[in-house]
Amino acid sequence: MNDESLDNSVVTLFARNWAVRRIARELGISRNRVKRILMRHHTRRDEGQAPIPKPQQRPSKLDAYHDEIKELLATFTHPPPTTQRIFEVVREKGYTGGITVVKDYVATLRPKRKAEPIFTVETAPGQRAQHDWSEYTITFTQTRESENVIFFSFILSYSRRQYLEVVPDKTQATLFRALINAFAYFGGVPKEIKADNQKACVDRWEAGQPIFNTSYLQFATHYQFRPLTIRPGKPRENLKVERPFYYVETNFLNARTFRDRVDLKQQLTDWLATKNDVRIHRTTQRRPLDMYAEEAACLEPLPKQPYDTSRVVYRIVNNEACVEYDGYFYAVPANLLFETCPVRITHEEVLIYSPDCELVTIHKLAEEGRKDRYVGRVLPRPPATAISGTEVINRLNAFGPDMATFVQEIKKHKPRNYHYHLRSILALKLYYEVADILVAVERALKFRVLEARAIESFLATNAKKRNEPELMPKNKERHES
Repeated sequence: MNDESLDNSVVTLFARNWAVRRIARELGISRNRVKRILMRHHTRRDEGQAPIPKPQQRPSKLDAYHDEIKELLATFTHPPPTTQRIFEVVREKGYTGGITVVKDYVATLRPKRKAEPIFTVETAPGQRAQHDWSEYTITFTQTRESENVIFFSFILSYSRRQYLEVVPDKTQATLFRALINAFAYFGGVPKEIKADNQKACVDRWEAGQPIFNTSYLQFATHYQFRPLTIRPGKPRENLKVERPFYYVETNFLNARTFRDRVDLKQQLTDWLATKNDVRIHRTTQRRPLDMYAEEAACLEPLPKQPYDTSRVVYRIVNNEACVEYDGYFYAVPANLLFETCPVRITHEEVLIYSPDCELVTIHKLAEEGRKDRYVGRVLPRPPATAISGTEVINRLNAFGPDMATFVQEIKKHKPRNYHYHLRSILALKLYYEVADILVAVERALKFRVLEARAIESFLATNAKKRNEPELMPKNKERHES
C-alpha cells in the first residue's frame, strides 16, 4: 500500500468514528503514524485543499449482474420480485456469491418508504379509551419460581387515568370481565374504545375494514360504545397513549418484590391509587386524577345490569350423578341421572339446570390445581354397627366360662375375621336360648370347630327357636281327626 492509499484509508476510518488505536491495529502501523496522517489531513483541510476522499469500492462478484437485476425490477413491478427470487435468478446466470450482497444492492434500487410522522391526537373528555395486554416474567419470593403474569391495561385518553388488572389469560371471556371491572372502576363508559388487532375483538379484515367479532359487538352494544381497532401493519396507530405499560415497568415492577399473586394484586391496587393517579403526567403536565374529575361527568352511565360473561354448555349426567366440565365432576341430584342438562359457567360458579331449565344446584367453580376431581359429591356412609367389637366380646363372656374360652380360642384361630364370627354368634340370641347356645359352644370346643356357621347349624338341628310353636306329628294329627 503506497503512502497516498494509506493516508486515504486512515482518514476514511477516522471519519467512521474509529479510534486511533483501532485504526493502527487494523492497518498494522503505529499510533503515532496515524496521528501524523490525521494532523497532515487537518492541515490540508484548514488550508482549503480537497476534503476527505471517498473510499475506493472493491470489485464485487455481483457487479456483472447489475444490469440483469435492474431489468428484473423494471419488468416485474406488480408485484415486484423478492430478493430471494432475484438471488435465485442470478445464481442461475452464474453468480457464486451470497445473498447478503444481493440484498444490499437491491435495497439501493428499491424506492425507500417515507417515514410517517406520529401525531398525538387529543380527544374530548369521555370520548375515547384504549386497552391492551402485556406479559411479564415475575419471580415470587414465596416459591422462588418465575411465572408469566399477564397485565390488562385500560386508559382514558383525555385524563390518562389508568386501570390495571392481573388476569389469568387473554381469552375473550377474560377481556369482557376486565372491561366490566374497568367500567366499574371509572364509574362509566367512554363513547369509543380502541384496541389492538386481537382475535378477541376482530375476526378478520375485508376491503380495508375490520369485521368485529359478534360477541364483542354484542358486548359493545350492551355498554353503548363504538369499537375501534388499529389497521394491520400500522403499529403506530396502536393507542393514542403510546406506552401504556412504560410507567408500570419503570415504577411499579422496578425494584419491587412480590410474595405471590395475591400480594402482587394488592400492591398493584395500592400503587394505582397512591402513585399512578397522583403523578404528574409527562404529556399533560397534570395529575390524571385531577383531569379525571373533569372527564367523569362526560362518561356514559353504566347499564342497570352488567354484561353476562357466563358460558352455557350442555352435559349428560353420568352414572355417578355428576356432570363433567374442564376435568372436574360436579354433583347433580340423582333424579336427573342420564339427562341432558344446561350448565352455566361463570368465573366463580357452576350453575346446573334441569332439562326444563329450572335451577337445581350451584357449585363453586373448582380452583386451578385442585386434586379432588369431584365437587359437591357426598358419598353414602357405611351403616353404623349397633355395638362395638369390645361390647360384643363382653356380652358373650357374660354367657359363662365356656363362652369366654370359646372367644379366646376363636381369636387365636381366626385372627383376621373373628369379629364376624362373634357377632354372628351373639345374633343367635335373638332366636335361641342362652343355654342352647352354650351347649353348641361346648360341642364346638370339644370337636375344635371354631366358626359361627357350625354353631348355627347345630342349633338349627337340635334347639327350638324362640316363640316358635311346636309342630304336631302328622300321624297324631290323623289319629285325632
